[in-house]
Amino acid sequence: MSWCDRRFVIAGLGALALLPACGFSPAYGPGGAAGRLQGQVALDDPGNRAAYMLHRRIEDRLGHAPSGRYRLSTSIDTSETDLGTTSTGTTTRYQVLGQVDIRLLDTASGAVLLEDRVDSFTGYSATGSNVATLASERDAEERLMTLLADRIVDRLIAVAPDLPA
Repeated sequence: MSWCDRRFVIAGLGALALLPACGFSPAYGPGGAAGRLQGQVALDDPGNRAAYMLHRRIEDRLGHAPSGRYRLSTSIDTSETDLGTTSTGTTTRYQVLGQVDIRLLDTASGAVLLEDRVDSFTGYSATGSNVATLASERDAEERLMTLLADRIVDRLIAVAPDLPA
């Protein structure tokens, strides 16, 4: 190991030693913010395929909670735009944009604890057969819902320390 590499290792270890002093605690560690949400966030019934995929991913991350301490409402909006076209005007690639308005409620008091919006995008190719394009479109929708759900969970974990117990 060269001297330059050793300096980076020593500096990194020094920075790690200072993390507890700044109030940092791992979200998934014992007593972390993510643990407060496990099995405590009930979701509204999904009204369509996209909402089902979104809710499934949130439940994968936070656990199923039919009657949790908190209730999460989601409103999904997606749109599709052409990204690539051929010289004849045929679209070869689409971009799928998605945004979800979220509202976290305290089930005991009915108080709104969080209102926010998350967004993301993904894309798919339309150069194959109709069946391949449809499969790509559905895959893009599922990837988008996974991205949005992960952003929602990250946002919930970020505010978890401030939520009522």
